[in-house]
Amino acid sequence: MPVISAVHTHDVRFPTSLELDGSDAVNVDPDYSAAYVRLVADNGEEGHGFVFTAGRGNEIVVRAIESFGALLLGRDLDELVNDLGAASRLLVHDSQLRWLGPEKGVSHMAAGALVNTLWDIAARRAGKPLWRYLAELPPEELVAAIDFTHISDALSPQDALDILSAGQEGKAERIASLEEAGYPAYTTSPGWLGYSDEKLLRLSREAADQGFPLIKLKVGGDLGDDRRRLGLVRDLLGRDFPVAIDANQRWDVPEAVAWLRELAEFDPYWIEEATSTDDVLGHARIRREIAPMRVATGEAVPSRIVFKQLLQAEAIDVMQIDSTRVAGVNENLANLLLARKFGIPVCPHAGGVGLCELVQHFSFFDYAAVSGSQDGRFIEYVDHLHEHFAEPVIVRAGRYLAPRKPGIGAQMLPESIERWTFPDGAGWVQVGDRAAVAGRGTP
Repeated sequence: MPVISAVHTHDVRFPTSLELDGSDAVNVDPDYSAAYVRLVADNGEEGHGFVFTAGRGNEIVVRAIESFGALLLGRDLDELVNDLGAASRLLVHDSQLRWLGPEKGVSHMAAGALVNTLWDIAARRAGKPLWRYLAELPPEELVAAIDFTHISDALSPQDALDILSAGQEGKAERIASLEEAGYPAYTTSPGWLGYSDEKLLRLSREAADQGFPLIKLKVGGDLGDDRRRLGLVRDLLGRDFPVAIDANQRWDVPEAVAWLRELAEFDPYWIEEATSTDDVLGHARIRREIAPMRVATGEAVPSRIVFKQLLQAEAIDVMQIDSTRVAGVNENLANLLLARKFGIPVCPHAGGVGLCELVQHFSFFDYAAVSGSQDGRFIEYVDHLHEHFAEPVIVRAGRYLAPRKPGIGAQMLPESIERWTFPDGAGWVQVGDRAAVAGRGTP
């Protein structure tokens, strides 16, 4: 009987703010970071997970993971892995820690990081990447892993079972297709708000030449700048090339409507996070008033409950799940099934460190066993920091290739963790020296 013997956490950060990689109208100077956790059993088995943040505050999430991790120490690993629904409830519904949420924010994400470590172990035991492990589980086991609390009015266990049972037809052929041809990607790499016009155009041209079918630009800093940048990209790529825009929750509802009417002539493929992701009715109003422009949101939606409301209110055209914002694999299974029930495509968010590595598994699983469709569906791709992972994503000709190593894709290289642990890792010591010379100050 293996038992969990240790929970190791690390505050890993990367100085992306130096080049303004990841910059937008709200996150003006992000340092892409991971509150990283490694779960260890006394038989040597390990599971890996993390929560993505933008720098300061990463240490808070690390401490929250440590607090939740104490609930797992000494527990039977087999019992946890053999009933991942119960394991998730143990963490997410802890009678004391859930008071910090409930089911939102730091505590929810910290619980999710640990839930993901257990799925990592389960997939490793099966010798499969997560997407294929999920796709080959019986529908009844998948339904048993989902928490239907507060969403059963929109998605019942029977609904979920019906969807997953229907997804068995043609599943083998779809899995073979994924392993041969992969899944469509889109890229945000050209569109960070802090980039110069020259860099914007160079990277946009490169993205189109590399086969990406869609690019995304950040907006919301200044209306004149947004119009100029969109105009430049339209002149470069033409009117028919899909270009999405993302405001990162920058606007109030009336401001969003007015601003987007000024940008409508550039035919955005969607507007992402036009206002607070908690504002369900605000999203619904924006969608009505800017139609036919699509409305997308999800990277900061805290739980399946808010996703349910966005769908019920007909507030979004595109759901954008995030692999570390909600409480792990279990909750994202619920989100995928909610989207399928309401007929909404899922285009995951994957901007930060490690998010591409994790979230690709959900889209691959969705196509294999849930929606059975790739129409209007893309996984976000950003060309940053993949070299720090045991299995970096591979994107060719604008498509994600199927991950093949067992696990969920969260494992970072030990040397990367050591070098970029904040603030004493060798990388941060060197960055501090460079930043001080440049007048930025010590990070």
